[in-house]
Order: sequence, then structure tokens, then C-alpha cells
Amino acid sequence: MTDEGTAAAAATGTLGYEQARDELIEVVRRLEAGGTTLEESLALWERGEDLAKVCRRWLEGARARLDAALARPQDGDDEG
Repeated sequence: MTDEGTAAAAATGTLGYEQARDELIEVVRRLEAGGTTLEESLALWERGEDLAKVCRRWLEGARARLDAALARPQDGDDEG
């Protein structure tokens, strides 16, 4: 996927968790390495914020699914 395609996917929330996480790791690596202009650094930071939101939505969704599964009565729970 191109950078524009990835950006569009993240903007619409269609990026998968692993894809967003991997790109976020790369953004952080580039920021930590330095050597970018202020404008490039700001763009990377903004991209990182967007990717972090995507990851957070995936994790919150996973947590909700786990909570729902744990809240369901299990077969055999009332047997003694």
C-alpha cells in the first residue's frame, strides 16, 4: 500500500491493528533517529497520533469483546 493509501486507510479506520502498530513503530523510529526537518517531524508526529488512535480503537474493541464474552453465562456454571 502506498503512503497515501495507508493514510487514507487510517483516516477511515480501515487499517488493521498490526498494520497500524507496525507503521507507528516506524514513525517513532524515524522521529528518534532525528535528521528530519521541523516540518517533516511535525508531519510524522501527526501521523503517529493518528496511528495511535487507530490502535487504541482496535484495543478498546477487543476489550469490549472480551468483557462481553466474560459476562455471558458459561455452560455448566450452575452445576455443583
